[in-house]
Amino acid sequence: MTARPTHLAAAAAARLAGAGVPSARVDAEILLAEALGIDRGRIPVADDASVAQQAAYEALVARRAAREPLQHILGRAYFGPLTLAVGPGVFVPRPETELLAVWAARQVGRGSDRTRPARSAPGPGIVDLCAGSGALGLYLAATVPDARVVLVERDPAALGYLVRNVAAATLAGTVTVLAADVRDPGLPGRLTELLGTVDLVVSNPPYVPEGADLDREAAADPALALFSGADGLDLIRELARRGAAAGRRGAVAVEHDDANGAGAAGLLTAAGFAGVEQHRDLTGRPRYVTGRMDA
Repeated sequence: MTARPTHLAAAAAARLAGAGVPSARVDAEILLAEALGIDRGRIPVADDASVAQQAAYEALVARRAAREPLQHILGRAYFGPLTLAVGPGVFVPRPETELLAVWAARQVGRGSDRTRPARSAPGPGIVDLCAGSGALGLYLAATVPDARVVLVERDPAALGYLVRNVAAATLAGTVTVLAADVRDPGLPGRLTELLGTVDLVVSNPPYVPEGADLDREAAADPALALFSGADGLDLIRELARRGAAAGRRGAVAVEHDDANGAGAAGLLTAAGFAGVEQHRDLTGRPRYVTGRMDA
């Protein structure tokens, strides 16, 4: 027996809310659109759902009610102009990270000469450390003309998604995937060999303090992409040193735990970066720090 899509969405939203899903109505509609093969905005005027479509929708809602991340169910996440393949084994990019991406693009985008030594130089050299799905680096490669981007990731599971996303992206620049550990002391030299001048280093690294409480969706991300020592700053300590060694005349932007704005800023300053600034997200929480290396 067929059923009205609006009735199905309302029932699913109530079920998801009862399961503790914070965005129950939105998720119910997104999953219904997926099951029906339509845009979410067409749900009110869509034809009745068939028995097969209802069964498919029920299976999707059951997974979300079990608190499987919505992006894992869909197999994709959206980040600026990008549609990224994601799933178990790779960190799901969050919307708040787009603020860092926009800041970074402004540093090296068209009309900016803040990080480029001369107008005749090649396109800006950009490094994304702990690249994961590639959200930051691919955003810059897609939006900054002639950008030369190196995406650095060590985890084999994440690298699988990263390679898929590079292959699927429409880019304004060029991208190189480098399977490497950001803690490798030889990494700055490898980056210089690939890019020559590094104009910008960006990173959304693991930054959650060990033992921190996480909601069930966040806990579905791989531990390797989440935790970074007792204070959450272990990887940022390494990034500050490697970024300073690689970006001798460039900018840096690093996301951090919302309790670690001052700590992350202090690490950049200690590594030799100038003009270090703390930035907040749209909810007012400390979200990322930036600086410049003008040696």
